[in-house]
Amino acid sequence: MEKVMLNRCRFESVASGKHFASRLFGIFVLGLPYALLHSGYSGLFLIILAAVFCCYTGKILIACLDTYEDIANACRKKRFPKLGGIVVNVIQVMELIMTCILYLVVSGNLLSHSFPYLRVTEKTWSVIAFVTLLPCVFIKTLSIVSKLSLLCSLVHFIIIFIVMSYCLTQIHQWSWTRFRLSIEFEDFLVSVGVIIFSYTSQIFLPTLEGNMKNPKEFSCMLNWTHFFACLFKTAFALTALLTWGEETKEVITDNLPSSLKTLVNLCFLAKALLSYPLPFFAVTEILHTCISSSNHSDYRAPLFIVVLRGLALLFTLLMALFIPHFALLMGLTGSVTGAVMTFLLPSLFHLKLKWGKLVFLEKCAAISLFIVGFLCSLAGIAYSFPCNAIILLVGLQDVLLLE
Repeated sequence: MEKVMLNRCRFESVASGKHFASRLFGIFVLGLPYALLHSGYSGLFLIILAAVFCCYTGKILIACLDTYEDIANACRKKRFPKLGGIVVNVIQVMELIMTCILYLVVSGNLLSHSFPYLRVTEKTWSVIAFVTLLPCVFIKTLSIVSKLSLLCSLVHFIIIFIVMSYCLTQIHQWSWTRFRLSIEFEDFLVSVGVIIFSYTSQIFLPTLEGNMKNPKEFSCMLNWTHFFACLFKTAFALTALLTWGEETKEVITDNLPSSLKTLVNLCFLAKALLSYPLPFFAVTEILHTCISSSNHSDYRAPLFIVVLRGLALLFTLLMALFIPHFALLMGLTGSVTGAVMTFLLPSLFHLKLKWGKLVFLEKCAAISLFIVGFLCSLAGIAYSFPCNAIILLVGLQDVLLLE
């Protein structure tokens, strides 16, 4: 049992570090120019504001207890000692599953635009990407995947540099008139979700801080990483939007000329496929832990773990086929689970556990962030969820018609 817990801690440490970097600087920045297109000048302000808010909530979360689940349980320890942890686990599973789905959606998009001369639909490309991920069911260690993911992250920065360099070569065509002065409220809500989702990392912060050699440096690390992430995202989204304007696509690499598009898309595809195992193993680890807590011996059998992973893998494929819209799905995830885990819950936990020690301004800040998180989640449920539900029903109808 101790060995299992040790392996889990090592896994969580690796997953936390990778996902923290991936969320702040990862592949999901591809949707930021599209979000900026639909949010106008307010989008620039939102990118900066989201960085400040996420950095602050990360600090107050760490100031509470050890892990996100422990913090949630502590808030309800008198009447429902396990309720908080269950709620957090459910939201965490939803966000991790959504992340896996997004990797499949963006993989299909990248492949379809890399080989437009092949008469293959984007959904079919997603299935092909899914086939390459089947070995994830049998992988027992993430050491190799972690090394490949680190290398792929380096490639990711190189490709981002290439995209921005191309944009700079088109500087003679830039015009600030490409920013929208008037925005559609529905599109703006999706943009808010996309921006929030690109910063969400609070799930992994407690484990990451607990595995640092010097935890006292955590706050400084958080400040610098969010500062550079904000700078990087603002520069990337701004240069891309000034280059393509109204023609900006959901995935910005689709705007590149054909000579660069295939190379850049394939590199991003490798990044997406190599990043998939981390959230996938995290979500299956949570599910297996919850299921096996009943002490039933069959739930600990290797075959059961493989079947569980296989079902989780298949579920992400089905959702990617039914909701193939990258920006809308990313906006839903950011508005609902992202806002809850990033703004609402950290501020709520901070108020609940530290109320007597907080000064007036800290209480005001926490209450304000709670309201922001609640409104973002409410807006995401009110708009993004119905839109995705409609798309899901249309996808199901298409499948039934094919049959």
